[in-house]
Amino acid sequence: MAVDTQHVPVSLTDRVALVTGSTSGIGRGIAQLFAALGAKVIVHGRDPDRARDAAQALADQGGQARSLSADLVDDEACRTLIDEAAGAFGGLDILVNNAADTSRGDVEDTPVQLWDRILAVNLRAPFVLLQRAIPHFRRTGGGSVVNIGSINAYIGEPKLCAYSVSKGGLMTLTKNAAALLNRDRIRVNQINAGWTLTEGEDRVKREQEGQPANWLAEAVKTRPFGRLLSPADIAYAAAYFASDASACVTGTVLDLEQYPVGAPPNW
Repeated sequence: MAVDTQHVPVSLTDRVALVTGSTSGIGRGIAQLFAALGAKVIVHGRDPDRARDAAQALADQGGQARSLSADLVDDEACRTLIDEAAGAFGGLDILVNNAADTSRGDVEDTPVQLWDRILAVNLRAPFVLLQRAIPHFRRTGGGSVVNIGSINAYIGEPKLCAYSVSKGGLMTLTKNAAALLNRDRIRVNQINAGWTLTEGEDRVKREQEGQPANWLAEAVKTRPFGRLLSPADIAYAAAYFASDASACVTGTVLDLEQYPVGAPPNW
């Protein structure tokens, strides 16, 4: 079959997409691109004012957007979030599980309470959200779930113990759910994001890790392409997985980093 170059299928026109954790960083980048591609976007955040402002910014740029707030530690709040997202525009086609707690701690000094919170936000919430979304997807004949993981899913940095475990679990959930749901044309894929420059990353580097103000200038010297990844890099991959461009792709984990994961440093 010839490739249709006249109608490139990276379009999300009239698709309804919920992007968790989309008031800033990677999530906001995904929401911006999805809106530009024609999706009706539900912006989510814990702070209702920030979520409302982010949705308004999309609307000001010509997009269609609504805002919802929920604390993803709460299972019932997750279920309500899905139902309200489906009600906002009359259905649900895309779920992007992006929200994450990136708090630092190694295997020795991570408090159990922090461990529980990180796994609740990063792993249990995507499970509960997906579980609740399945009936909504079935009503429309299918759907696409894009889980935002991390290359830390493979071993991970010592100071990111709970976070790394949560992303490893998310990767298994992605493949397990994809194997079950493919007959319903519900696709589940994951992007394992590499080191990405966001407002949150800058804040953590300076405030939690005590890095100097010029940490970024030093960090980019270690990157093959002379920069960190950007939210746009992750958003482009998310748009592929969410759109018909990846119509038969499910259970795929994309390691999105500037080097092959597992390659020796300074290869």
